[in-house]
Amino acid sequence: MIESYLDKIQSTARLNAFIQIFGNEALSRAAELDSKKDRPASWGKLYGVVIGIKDVLCFKGHTVSAASNILKVYTAIYNATAIQRLIDEDAIIIGNLNCDEFAMGSSNENSSYGNVLNAIDESRVPGGSSGGSAVAVQADLCMISLGSDTGGSVRQPADFCGIIGMKPGYGRISRYGLLAYASSFDQIGVFSKNIADLALTLSVISGKDEFDSTCSIAEVPDYSNLLSTDKKFKIAYFPQSLEHTSLDPEIRSGILKLMETLKLQGHSLEAVDFSYLDHIVPAYYVLTTAEASSNLSRYDGVKFGYRTPAQVSDLQELYRKTRSEGFGKEVQRRIMLGTFVLSTGYYDAYYAKAQKVRRLIVNKTKDVFKDHDLIIMPTVPSTAFKFGEKSNDAIEMFLGDLYTVYANLAGIPGISLPLFKHSNGMPFGLQVMSDRLNETTLLQFSNLLMENPAN
Repeated sequence: MIESYLDKIQSTARLNAFIQIFGNEALSRAAELDSKKDRPASWGKLYGVVIGIKDVLCFKGHTVSAASNILKVYTAIYNATAIQRLIDEDAIIIGNLNCDEFAMGSSNENSSYGNVLNAIDESRVPGGSSGGSAVAVQADLCMISLGSDTGGSVRQPADFCGIIGMKPGYGRISRYGLLAYASSFDQIGVFSKNIADLALTLSVISGKDEFDSTCSIAEVPDYSNLLSTDKKFKIAYFPQSLEHTSLDPEIRSGILKLMETLKLQGHSLEAVDFSYLDHIVPAYYVLTTAEASSNLSRYDGVKFGYRTPAQVSDLQELYRKTRSEGFGKEVQRRIMLGTFVLSTGYYDAYYAKAQKVRRLIVNKTKDVFKDHDLIIMPTVPSTAFKFGEKSNDAIEMFLGDLYTVYANLAGIPGISLPLFKHSNGMPFGLQVMSDRLNETTLLQFSNLLMENPAN
């Protein structure tokens, strides 16, 4: 089985999904697992499952670079908690996957390893930042992949690639061993082609962790055995999300049609006014870039990673040259923006105000879930766009995150389900969200839709 995956990875190398392939290691791991094939009682929950991991997760003894020149020479000295839990349950990690540098991007055009191509249409982006993780599952190069989601970096590429992508609520999965972008937003997520595989993987990698103080201590449900339900769900939607001028008319039409079908099936749908939609993206980018400017200050050429070979006269020049040469343009742009909003004279005007907006969004979300089980909205305003189409317009690129950043600001679970196909031949999904740490309800409804598509 491993040989067939390795052959397919090799034959689709042009997609550029993988940065490194752990071929010999995967084969050795498969042989090790094969030695107990006649003893099912000894199998882990993910026995023999082939998994790819985004290049922001530490896997001991392997390079982890965040697709950045500044970390290309760095080898992880420990396993991320999520990775260790996969290994403990007999999974096979087949390689690490391409992404936007330090998970900053919506198109996978910001990687130092080059673009990842969408396997449906190679002239189009796969989404980002977890583009390699999405394409690896899309093209059947692995069974499951892990990504990270700071503002939609799992759900948006899942939408563009026509697969399932989910981020759980903040704190459900330990961030220990995940290279930080924005620590109060980052969450590890899962890509798959069916809900059952996703649910099983989520249950394995979730749960409390002494190495991450932000990780929830709440008990992790057995998601796999809770998927079936005949419940009629109470669903909220924000009219502003469906009436927004940036939304493709076919995406709007597809979701409205699905909503009518859901009503006929006995689910209740209610419009809920949400006046903060146009404030979400500005608040998100102020807060995440501020956190990024702090988190990425550790990459200075002194302790680890890349160091400029140029002759320097003092420490400040070493920092400046190392970071200018090591970081790509998008990362530099966000570090500078984050440093600006945290600077004296601007902190209250931007950062403090964005935190207030975040609090309003969190409170509004709590109110919505007092009376509803779920919230639905589009995942992305458009289908996958062409390479270079938005590269020179940062504002237009940022607005592509309009619908996904909400779940990260509120800290709630979100999933993109591949339910639709556009007339341009590209897939698009429905985004569904549930209350914080209530992934069970989200997975139950998602399973219902995937088994009996209502569109």
